Amino acid sequence: MFLHHFSRRIATIVCSVLCVLPNLQSQGLDQIRSSIDARSKAIESKMLTWRRDFHQNPELGNREVRTGKIVAEHLKKLGLEVKSGVAYTGVVAVLKGGKPGPVVALRADMDALPVTEQVNVPFASKARSTYNGQEVGVMHACGHDAHTAMLMAVAEILSEMKSELRGTVKFIFQPAEEGAPDGEEGGAELMIKQGALENPTPDVIFGLHVFAGVETGKITFRPGPTMAAVDFLKIVIKGRQTHGAKPWAGIDPIVVSSQVVMGLQTIESRQVDVTKEPSIITVGTMHGGVRNNIIPDSVEMTGTIRSYDDGMQEQMHARIKQTSEYIAKASGASADVSIRKQYPATVNDDKLTALMSPTLQRVAGSENVSTAQKQTGAEDFSFYQKKIPGMFFFLGITPKENLATAAANHSPQFYVDELGLLVGVRALVNLVFDYAALGKTASASGSKK
Repeated sequence: MFLHHFSRRIATIVCSVLCVLPNLQSQGLDQIRSSIDARSKAIESKMLTWRRDFHQNPELGNREVRTGKIVAEHLKKLGLEVKSGVAYTGVVAVLKGGKPGPVVALRADMDALPVTEQVNVPFASKARSTYNGQEVGVMHACGHDAHTAMLMAVAEILSEMKSELRGTVKFIFQPAEEGAPDGEEGGAELMIKQGALENPTPDVIFGLHVFAGVETGKITFRPGPTMAAVDFLKIVIKGRQTHGAKPWAGIDPIVVSSQVVMGLQTIESRQVDVTKEPSIITVGTMHGGVRNNIIPDSVEMTGTIRSYDDGMQEQMHARIKQTSEYIAKASGASADVSIRKQYPATVNDDKLTALMSPTLQRVAGSENVSTAQKQTGAEDFSFYQKKIPGMFFFLGITPKENLATAAANHSPQFYVDELGLLVGVRALVNLVFDYAALGKTASASGSKK
């Protein structure tokens, strides 16, 4: 069923990969896979200890000092080449295998969210901090504690199997995926700027995200656009202040703002090709006025823009500006529109996804792997994918009996069923070994890139 979601060309790639698998297995790949399973099971309890410790001691973006230190110390003990302090608190480590081969990058994010935990577990977070000047609770409400612990386990397994490893693995432990504090840079973009993808440059990168509402241990992913690009929108409508009893004596920016909000919705429904990719324009705040009988001088609106295609994104930006300015002008007001790009769309490389989908089906069981729906949420893994081919997939962490009521990622009631994390570890380790074996074969046939 899964191959029906690919183009004919991609299906051909998968078929060619499957044809070489028996030969690869005869070269000892089966033995390696058995070793991966045994080592993964052996490290599971240690991984869960790490995860619970990180969960109980969460840190906000660009402040992951303790987390980064624990990660760096672990990687150094494994004998890896380790660089700390990348993008403030990030850690980049390199493991050189015993045989020549490609460079594969694996990424985990480390930051928590300004959320007060409501989950009744023994290791629940009681942490407090300051976020953009406001005192907040701190919680790993998106599962980055699990991501960090899983990648630490993966690093240990791969270091133990170093002599059997083809090529090099680069481990990227990244801060501030959820966004840097106001006035700071951060996240994947800053990691790249500070050399995370250099010396050596990876051929490909893999990442995963635990996801509520997907059954524990199941994996979902899709080729092509997977998560949306996100842009910050700000519109200031400038009118002319007057008495609320005499609106004709001024220009009412509140009425104009209301017209702009409605006008923006016609961009999605009437001005862009809805058959190509979905898109969203949401106005989330509107501020103006100080008294019930005074029409104010101006109104400020902020919102978010979501899209999946670069061309459509640029088209939407132009139309938002045009629509806002023309509606304002029709009433004698003016519109100052500013749009700030935040994260690009997360786009899985088609060829890489086709190449590695059999690995995930084998690890989790073909019945436990399915095509993911597009997510309108954003993920800064996309910055890596702008530089090198990447594949991002989702790991279910919700018990079957709780699927209908599971709290979503970012909720104070977000819950991780730890039984699913072992699947994530095995998936990442197997992706490294299989890409080293299969990537060379695909490249030789001219189908890798």
